[in-house]
Amino acid sequence: MRCEFDVKMTTSALYDYNMHHAYTSASGLLGTLVGILLIVGFVNNTGMPALLVAGLIIILYMPVTLYTRAKKQVLLNPAFKKPIHYVMDDNGVTISDGENEMCVEWKDMFKAYSTNQSIILATSRVNAWIFPKKDVGEDKFALIEMISTHMPPDKVRIKQ
Repeated sequence: MRCEFDVKMTTSALYDYNMHHAYTSASGLLGTLVGILLIVGFVNNTGMPALLVAGLIIILYMPVTLYTRAKKQVLLNPAFKKPIHYVMDDNGVTISDGENEMCVEWKDMFKAYSTNQSIILATSRVNAWIFPKKDVGEDKFALIEMISTHMPPDKVRIKQ
């Protein structure tokens, strides 16, 4: 079995990954909860505009910051300037940017999951390969099958 495709990183794909990463963590959820509680406090009890402003700032800060960071990273990171070629087979995942090539074995993969826009294959807690579904196209199901076949079920959380 073999799966092969190219990925061109976009601000949208990186932002989607960052949002998922941030809002599935305790700090992201806690920040949102605090923001909501401040807004509820404004509406229900005091009518103090400071609560409303603080709640909105807390809720809006993370998405705005993550988008800005994703846009900057896509523009400035040389690795994102051209498409990256991925080849998945029974041995692992081979990545090539035209000049350099690297292979990572399946046993070294941390976890796999999906967002609305992408399938993510994490190589550690902080590093991952992002496969936008629009780039993968028809190979999406082959990609999911490849990951599901070679990784333990408890490490795979991909929704089709």
